[in-house]
Amino acid sequence: MSWLLLRGMLAGLAVLAGTVLGGWIGAASGSRWAGALVGGALLAGLFAVADGWRGRRLLGWLRAPETGPLPRQGSGFWGEIGYRVERALRLRDRAIEAERIRLEQFFSAIEASPNGVLLLDANDQIEWCNGVAADHFGLDPQRDRRQRVTNLVRAPAFVAYLQGGQFDDPVSFASAAGRRQFSVLVRPYGEGMKLVLSQDVSEQERAEAMRRDFVANVSHEIRTPLTVLAGFVETMATLQLSEVERRRVLTLMAQQTDRMQALVGDLLTLSQLEGSPRPSADRWVAVASLMKRAEADAAALSAGRHSISVSGGEGVEVAGDESELLSAVGNLVNNAVRYTPEGGRIEVRWSPRADGGAELDVIDSGAGIAREHLPRLTERFYRVDGSRSRETGGTGLGLSIVKHVIQRHGGEIDIQSEIGKGSRFRLVFPGARLRQRAGVAAAG
Repeated sequence: MSWLLLRGMLAGLAVLAGTVLGGWIGAASGSRWAGALVGGALLAGLFAVADGWRGRRLLGWLRAPETGPLPRQGSGFWGEIGYRVERALRLRDRAIEAERIRLEQFFSAIEASPNGVLLLDANDQIEWCNGVAADHFGLDPQRDRRQRVTNLVRAPAFVAYLQGGQFDDPVSFASAAGRRQFSVLVRPYGEGMKLVLSQDVSEQERAEAMRRDFVANVSHEIRTPLTVLAGFVETMATLQLSEVERRRVLTLMAQQTDRMQALVGDLLTLSQLEGSPRPSADRWVAVASLMKRAEADAAALSAGRHSISVSGGEGVEVAGDESELLSAVGNLVNNAVRYTPEGGRIEVRWSPRADGGAELDVIDSGAGIAREHLPRLTERFYRVDGSRSRETGGTGLGLSIVKHVIQRHGGEIDIQSEIGKGSRFRLVFPGARLRQRAGVAAAG
């Protein structure tokens, strides 16, 4: 109301001033009233023209596609209007900038997600996708925008799932190369738009396959000795056996029982290794005691049939769990004795490495292992020759236990073998888990 009153007063003053000036000029020429009328009208028109020009400048500024600085309007009605419009625009720009930042932060958060996120419009055209989704679906986040996703992702299971419209459960499909497995879930939102979530489940699928294989292998390994035991029990219950036959049957039953006990023991060891925390780095085990134990185990199992050599490890300690390390070294030594023919050579050697670590080698002169089997030797129940392994009493879990133990101690296992030339099983320990005993270091 104050703006209207002020503008009315200014217009009235302009008319009044024009009337007075016109009347004064008209009095000199004898037409006082005519001069007053013309003067008032003239100044009123000038006021209207000036006011309209200021309004037109403001309107032109508002209509410009790229709003520049606000034209100077001075004070008054148009100045107040210009100021308020400019302030409103500034507040709008700040709000838009704040929303833009929040949107960028939102997309950055989605980009950091370990899962793929793909946004589709009502026509299944790609609106946006993060880097993980681009990797899963083989897309280019920039180039493939506004492209129909089914023209780019041709996996039949995914296409049928998207076109079917039933999104209660996820769908799985393999990558083009078949090496990776993806799980995809679609959630509709907005007006026909879709949120596509993808996850790489390759590791889970492999773990599930390993679990199934593990259960099948355990069932098979236990079923075989149980079948033998059941047969012997039935034989002893239904047939009259001589003392010699009875002793032979009992011996065979004891062997099968020992085999099952060994299998269950190895399974429990694996379960403990997988379910327990990594060995502490502040508990030290003397390497010399490990080597003596390895020598004793090899001698007992060999019973003089092999040449056994054990060397190195004096004054060295390794951080870890003694029982686990004994289990790993014992498995390697037992394998070497079992698979080395009589008269063969077995060497257990501890050696320092140039990088500050150390390695424990178990070397035999056995038949050797073909190259194609080496990468799989540490898999559970993997056997190069199943019949030979069972004859020697192996469970198929020994090298898997060794691998778990050395990895839990920060190291790795390396296997080298050649048919007819024997095998070398090497445990590599990092320098961070080794130290010289204080007394030995001082003496040196």
